[in-house]
Amino acid sequence: MAISSVRRSFLWWALAALPIVVLWIWWSGRPAPAAAPAAAAPVQVRTAMVAARDMPIRVQGLGAAQAWASVMVRARIDGQLESVGFREGEIVRQGQLIARLDDRTQKAQLAQAVAQRARDQAQLDNAREDLARYVELARHGAIDRKTLDTQRAQVAILQAAIQADEAQIQAARVQLDYTRITAPLTGRTGPLKVDPGNLVRAADADGLVLINQIDPIAVSFTVPDTAFAEVQAAVRAAGGAGGLAVEVYGRDQPELLGRGVLVLVDNQIDAASGTLRLKARLDNPDHTLWPGRTVDVRLILGDRAGALVVPESAVQRGAQGLYVYLVGSDDRVSAQTVQVAVAQDGLAVVTEGLSAGQRVVVDGQYKLRPGLKIAEVAANAADAPAAGGQAVSGKPGDAS
Repeated sequence: MAISSVRRSFLWWALAALPIVVLWIWWSGRPAPAAAPAAAAPVQVRTAMVAARDMPIRVQGLGAAQAWASVMVRARIDGQLESVGFREGEIVRQGQLIARLDDRTQKAQLAQAVAQRARDQAQLDNAREDLARYVELARHGAIDRKTLDTQRAQVAILQAAIQADEAQIQAARVQLDYTRITAPLTGRTGPLKVDPGNLVRAADADGLVLINQIDPIAVSFTVPDTAFAEVQAAVRAAGGAGGLAVEVYGRDQPELLGRGVLVLVDNQIDAASGTLRLKARLDNPDHTLWPGRTVDVRLILGDRAGALVVPESAVQRGAQGLYVYLVGSDDRVSAQTVQVAVAQDGLAVVTEGLSAGQRVVVDGQYKLRPGLKIAEVAANAADAPAAGGQAVSGKPGDAS
């Protein structure tokens, strides 16, 4: 009986506590209230202003430097090489004596021709005196007409002999001059192919030395055949090929090696490679260009006046084409579709989508999406943040 009372008491206490337990379980399982969202921090980027400037219209080409003129110096007569008047690899001037052959035979031939003329001249003088006497005798009827005509013919024969002697003397002097070999142009010599003491012949194919003229120097290069119409129009507008400027750079290097002018547009397009060959002439006083060196060439066809330019890094490519992140007055970005005419030297020429003075993101785009706020990053830690972004740098003629 006592045990039943205890059980009933426990049951009543359990029933009284059950609502409390259920309420506690419901309260503990309820989701916690969401915290108030924190304001997103601005994305750190670099920006630049859209600038309006004159940009050169250029065609890129690949080529190689070559000697403006190249001459293989050869002997024009047979003879023994006595001396050389230059060192291999040095610059020689036009007209400089660079080699001398044994000239004794040629001097003897010249002396013989001079002596022959002296003998014929003496005979001519005597024949002219006889002719003068015959004329006087014929006037008095002392000799017949035939004798006078014969003497006149003798004088004419000796005059012709003197002319032949003069030609022989001239030929002998030319042969003597050939024993002195001079530089036909100013240029740099290559290796000497024949040492002094050797016999050289006019028929030798190797010659004595190769001279390359490298100031001025030529650059032969090719451009795609699709650029032919544009190049031809620029040549006509410039009044000839010489009116178009050419810039030459080291292969895949930013170093400017020289500026010159276009001198040749080839008269045919290479169908096999689909390229048009051109040739430029450049002054090369410091010899920075060397025959055979591969170079990048930029042919300047004209100028785009007031072109809108942005750093090339600002232009992104997406599913809808090219776009930039445009920064608004509230420092929030939007994606702006653009059209780009050309990208060169780190700058993009924009034809549609932007106007001068607008601000675009040039670095940090991977962290952006439309609507986000941005903050300008200084170039380095010591720089203060730039409120308006960086401007496109460079002079109008430096890049395009």
